[in-house]
Order: sequence, then structure tokens, then C-alpha cells
Amino acid sequence: MAHIPQDPYMLLSMVNMKLRDRYASLDALCEDWDVSRSEIESVLATLNYHYDPGQNAFI
Repeated sequence: MAHIPQDPYMLLSMVNMKLRDRYASLDALCEDWDVSRSEIESVLATLNYHYDPGQNAFI
């Protein structure tokens, strides 16, 4: 995850913005960014945010 924010709050903001504006799913974002979905989910879980596919966002 070297090319994405290491700060969980910055990561949350960036991922939700990209999911809203560009990607149809978290899997599509992870594939394009070449990052592990589990890593993103793990970091954001520390903030009690979890991916909701219906909203295509971490809530």
C-alpha cells in the first residue's frame, strides 16, 4: 500500500471519493490500484468502517 495514504482517515476519504466518482465496486478499485482488498478493509475496520456494496462505500 505504498502509493495510497497510510493514515486511515485519509485512506477512508480517498477510497470513498474514488468509489463514488470512478469505480463500480471495491474489487474494481483494488484491481486498478493493485492493492489487496483485505488490506484496505483491515485498515478501515480499525475506524469501524466496513464496505457496503449496496452503497458502494465504507460506512
